[in-house]
Amino acid sequence: MSMVFRFRMLSDENDNFVRDYEVLYDMTLLDFHNFILQTLEYEDCMASFFTADDRWEKQREFTIVDMGDGTEDAPVAMESVTLGQVIHNRRDRLIYLFDLFGDRAYFLELTGAFEAEKGASYPREIYAQADAPDQYDPSKTRVGDEGSIFGDVMSEFSDFEGDENYEDE
Repeated sequence: MSMVFRFRMLSDENDNFVRDYEVLYDMTLLDFHNFILQTLEYEDCMASFFTADDRWEKQREFTIVDMGDGTEDAPVAMESVTLGQVIHNRRDRLIYLFDLFGDRAYFLELTGAFEAEKGASYPREIYAQADAPDQYDPSKTRVGDEGSIFGDVMSEFSDFEGDENYEDE
C-alpha cells in the first residue's frame, strides 16, 4: 500500500478560501503543480514551490525549469523531486508561488499522512470552500479577515507586531 499525504491549502487573498488535497507521497512536485492548476481551473503558468519553516519563511526552491547550476542552494527541478523527499512530518509546509512577478502564493500544510484507501483514486480534492483568487487579477478576489481561516492560522505570528510595550525577555 502507498502512503497518502493530506494537505490544507490557504490563500492570503481570499481569507475564506480552503482546499484539502490527498496526494500520494511519491507524486512529483511537477505533478502536484499540475493537479493544483487543474483543481483551481488556472491556465498553465510558471510557478515555484518552496519548503517553509514554522513562520512561513521560504527555504528551498523547486522550479518548473531546471535551474541547477551546480551550486548547493540552486533551485531544483520539480520533476525530479517527490513530495516524500521534502515533506517528512505533520505540519511541514510548502509555499506554492503561482505568480512569480506578483509574488502571489498559496500556503500548504501537511495535516495528515495515512495508508491509501483500497480502490481510491489519487490525487483528489476532498474539501473546497470559497472561490480561488483570480489567477491574473488579485483585486477581483480580495476578501476581508472577518471569520477567515487564513486570518486565524496566521494571527499568532502578528500578535506583537508593532507593540512597543512588548518586551522580549
